[in-house]
Amino acid sequence: MKQICNFIARWMGALVLIMAVFSMLIPAPFLAIETWVINPLLGLIMFGMGLTLSVQDFRIVLSHPKNVLLGCLAQFTIMPLMAWLLVWLFHLPKELALGVILVGCCPGGTASNVITYLAKGDLALSVGMTATSTLLAPLMTPFLVWFLAGTMVDVDTIGMLTSIVYVVIAPIIAGIICQRYLPRFTHGVIDYLPAFSTIMITMVVGIVVSHNADKLLNGGMIVILVVICHNLSGLFLGNLIGRVLRLSRPQCIAISIEVGMQNSGLASSLAVIHFAAYPLATIPGAIFSVWHNISGALAAKWYGRK
Repeated sequence: MKQICNFIARWMGALVLIMAVFSMLIPAPFLAIETWVINPLLGLIMFGMGLTLSVQDFRIVLSHPKNVLLGCLAQFTIMPLMAWLLVWLFHLPKELALGVILVGCCPGGTASNVITYLAKGDLALSVGMTATSTLLAPLMTPFLVWFLAGTMVDVDTIGMLTSIVYVVIAPIIAGIICQRYLPRFTHGVIDYLPAFSTIMITMVVGIVVSHNADKLLNGGMIVILVVICHNLSGLFLGNLIGRVLRLSRPQCIAISIEVGMQNSGLASSLAVIHFAAYPLATIPGAIFSVWHNISGALAAKWYGRK
């Protein structure tokens, strides 16, 4: 069973891509699933993340706050600003522009720790950045979306804050509590969590893509190009900032992957909940969910070879 789970986790990018293609060409099986299911699925992913966090992880943040805070600063500046720049350069319509900005303003992706491990990066720094950026998300994400997209659409910052607390923060806290008071349960499932998260992420991609299949087939190429540029710029600039700050190679790898990989499932969820009047806003998050797992896997192989 563990070998199967390891296989699923290792080939996450390929599985997500297969699901995206399948749900776009044959959307019917997923159309029966309502989009509100995305939130519980994300909650399960966050709960699994909470099970993997420990007091030691937060001690790492406190013992090396400079690198973690620098990484989070890069996270919440590079990706939002690059999103705004790409939206302007490609003259995206309002709905798609909102979706790209939502992706850019979200915290680090849930798969970034696995990718950092495979890339031989600084795993402790990666976990610290993921935990810190996720905990900052209820404040940073609504503020950044309001700041960058507030002139295009009405942004309910309080509603977004509440949604992120329910979908992200509460499940993580529940996972940490479960780990503290149910150690046997945690120890029994910990090896299966990467595969579990991969399956949940794949399901989220299938639901979002299937509900937007026609739009993706008719006009998705420009958005795909923007999403690829957004992700690659995050990977490149994250690594560059680490080099400029003269951090070690493993630390540069961790920051590169953390900055480049966004919690795009959260972006799609926020688009569904708070921007239902702009259905195309879910598309960039769906595409990013597919692409950043592919680019992350390729980055892991590239970094890991050197």
